[in-house]
Amino acid sequence: TLLDTMTTINSMSPDVLIVRHPEEGISKKISKTVKACVINAGDGSHEHPTQALLDALTIKKKFRKFKGLKIAICGDIKHSRVARSNIEILSTLGCSINVIGPKSLIPKDIQKLGVNIFYNMKNGLKKCDIVMMLRIQKERIVGIHMPNEKEYFKKFGLDYKKLAYAKKNAFVMHPGPMNRGVEIDSKLADDITRSLIQEQVTMGVAIRMACLEILINNRDKYGN
Repeated sequence: TLLDTMTTINSMSPDVLIVRHPEEGISKKISKTVKACVINAGDGSHEHPTQALLDALTIKKKFRKFKGLKIAICGDIKHSRVARSNIEILSTLGCSINVIGPKSLIPKDIQKLGVNIFYNMKNGLKKCDIVMMLRIQKERIVGIHMPNEKEYFKKFGLDYKKLAYAKKNAFVMHPGPMNRGVEIDSKLADDITRSLIQEQVTMGVAIRMACLEILINNRDKYGN
């Protein structure tokens, strides 16, 4: 069982556990059963805190601020832990958040998080500084009618034409992995004048190093 596994790991006296698991809320449960500090590396469709931190750092490096920025998060919002964590951190930091996607991929209760909901790219991208694209998570989609990939790209895939709906100097982000030609045009994804995707990867190393250093140096505070 998971409890047996955690008991065994706890006996090894690790400083930090990094947990990715399909069960939502599992990291919090584990943190109550082990002495080590626990980092949530993704729990189902719930949260992905370090991804949100690295995205925030990428944005801060580019814009030198958060307050007043308008950010669009587009795609499979319903099944995205990245969307939830980014909405939480970026809205807390003063950003305005638009979520864009098919009705079937936007959860009904998402508006409670203070976001603006749009079902088309033209209206949703208006005056946005950042356009964050998300992949369709086919492995989590059950019983939902979905357009085929060609139809999806036509309506919700980001290319240069749709990016023009945003601000003139808007940038593109994506947490990866990308489905090129489905949610994002391949040339746009690789365009270093508009895409921050590789910078996100770079910031990911720095953020996770920082998290580990803080937790290891403050284990008495953050562990059990």
